[in-house]
Amino acid sequence: MSTKTFINLPVKDLAKSVDFFTAIGLSLNQQFSDENAAFLVVSDEVTVILQSEAYFRGFTNREITDTSTSSEVIIGLSADSGQQVDELLDRVVAAGGEALGEPEDQGFMYMRGFRDLDGHQWSFLFMDMSMMGRAVTVPERESARMSDSPARADMP
Repeated sequence: MSTKTFINLPVKDLAKSVDFFTAIGLSLNQQFSDENAAFLVVSDEVTVILQSEAYFRGFTNREITDTSTSSEVIIGLSADSGQQVDELLDRVVAAGGEALGEPEDQGFMYMRGFRDLDGHQWSFLFMDMSMMGRAVTVPERESARMSDSPARADMP
């Protein structure tokens, strides 16, 4: 089954949020964007739809999560290498986002978390599926984390 994913997020200031996400590398699809919502392309299969809080409320009868006190979801985006994870997080911070803690390196996976301008939690991660399920030495871990090899087809 081939499925496209649309992630809808409420935002306080649509223009600032669009600036933030385009600064970290997402592309704005202006054809489907207006003063209420912005379609940001992650890949051919994934789109993030930022919606003003007022517009978002029209799709639900529930309160919008207060991201300063609770979590709603953590959205993870893959990267081609550990180095790219670090570079993307640097762009997040430069665009006004908040880095969360230290990098998490589990050998087969290298991840860094962040919050966007509205407090939604995200992560960038690199996974080396060839290293899963076996003991990984420190040199192997560092080599895989910093590899510039293309993303593998079997990685999420």
